[in-house]
Amino acid sequence: MQEHRATSADGWREKARLVETIGYSTLYLPDHFGDQLGPIAALMSAADATTRLRVGSLVFDNDYRHPIVLAKEAATLDLLSDGRLDFGIGAGWLASDYEQTGIPLDPPGIRIERMAEALQIIKSFFAGGAVSFAGKHYTVQGVEGAPSPAQKPHPPIVLGGGGKRMLRLAGREADIVSVNFNLSEGRVNRNLVRTGMADATDEKVAWIKEAAGERFPAIEMSVTVFVANVTDDRISVAEAMAAGLQSQPGEILQTPHFLIGSVEQIIEDLQARRERYGISYVIVPDEAAQSLAPVVERLTGN
Repeated sequence: MQEHRATSADGWREKARLVETIGYSTLYLPDHFGDQLGPIAALMSAADATTRLRVGSLVFDNDYRHPIVLAKEAATLDLLSDGRLDFGIGAGWLASDYEQTGIPLDPPGIRIERMAEALQIIKSFFAGGAVSFAGKHYTVQGVEGAPSPAQKPHPPIVLGGGGKRMLRLAGREADIVSVNFNLSEGRVNRNLVRTGMADATDEKVAWIKEAAGERFPAIEMSVTVFVANVTDDRISVAEAMAAGLQSQPGEILQTPHFLIGSVEQIIEDLQARRERYGISYVIVPDEAAQSLAPVVERLTGN
């Protein structure tokens, strides 16, 4: 489940406990400068408030922190949560974050290249010992990789995206691959949403498989659901969404980023998507957490 906000410490801790009680495996936070909690402190607080709940970043923007700084924070979080961190990192995409802060928004290829170097540094840090690296974007000389994360060889690495270059990198390097929209425009709009439909997702999965090769069966495929609506009238909801996206209701219902229908219909859709795409890790928005509780209860462990 993905969560963003809280108005008090007690409220945040209670929300984490509720997520765990409902049966969700992991609580994720994004990494943006808008109305959301700072992910590192909030994830540690959620881990402290629970006993089994995993926590994770979806995803840290590589451009906001030097990789040694991020590696140290992530290793500390994993250690202090007793090994419950999913470590997600990305190349950055939301143009408004960069515009508001003055951080340069380089072309996608440069950001991905820089993030790939950062990932090498971070994995080296997680492995322990002296970390040295000389690349195009980073130079590190003999930094001690400490503390050591609790999970070995490292916390699960989450990479994702919607473009070929990023998904091929994820296929080679990630433990969990999040299939996403193509975010190259840097803003949410109709064109971006259409890049997440079923046929486009088939193509993305093919890129991942090709890059992963023999390691593909060990990868957990993930998708984030941005619209979740438990309803007995899925057609009306799909028709309304289709009108806004200039698509057909059937396309809306097949899009893996949308869950629309009764509990039974949603369960059937999730099972069909697992069969079609290999998706076994589904991240839902916080506002739908309780309405989807019957789905979680039915599918936990399946």
